Amino acid sequence: MPTFLHIGCGPKRKEQTTRGFNTADWNELRLDIDASVAPDITGTMTDMSALADASVDAIFSSHNIEHLYPHEVPVALAEFKRVLKPDGFAVITCPDLQSVCALVAADRLTEPAYTSPAGPIAPLDILYGHRPALARGNLYMAHRCGFTQKLLTGTLRAAGFAVVASRRREHPAYDLWAVASVSPRSEDDMRQVAGKHFPA
Repeated sequence: MPTFLHIGCGPKRKEQTTRGFNTADWNELRLDIDASVAPDITGTMTDMSALADASVDAIFSSHNIEHLYPHEVPVALAEFKRVLKPDGFAVITCPDLQSVCALVAADRLTEPAYTSPAGPIAPLDILYGHRPALARGNLYMAHRCGFTQKLLTGTLRAAGFAVVASRRREHPAYDLWAVASVSPRSEDDMRQVAGKHFPA
């Protein structure tokens, strides 16, 4: 059975990942910096030395890379690529700063952009981290960098991924989705992978 590495899982399980991973066909391996969420592996994106080279078939990373400093992003993506098998792929999602900054330009920095299970989310939360979580002392939630679709795609290619497919969602999602393949794949193959893992 193929295994996907759920990076920065928090309390979530594979039921909260993607349609493609949430099946009996995939085994989930959870990794998080916060031991209190009981991950299978406690560690960081920039040092996954607990995992061997080419040891997982796929990666799911949801709203993690924006927590890194910009200079740490290439280090983390090198680790993603290292632990993936040659035919592996990564599914990455993060905030879309282009659509968020449109709200900032309209002087709506602290107005709710949308309502999440954690309550109203303002552009300020998307840019710098969820303020209520930070106020409770969970500084893991701070955001230290950000991406537009063009930058995310270019960063993944610069990290050595052979082919990248991406999608940008504006209101009410304000997020980016990317599939990055270690080895070359056809456009049809990438469309098929993206279709299984991108939101409907």
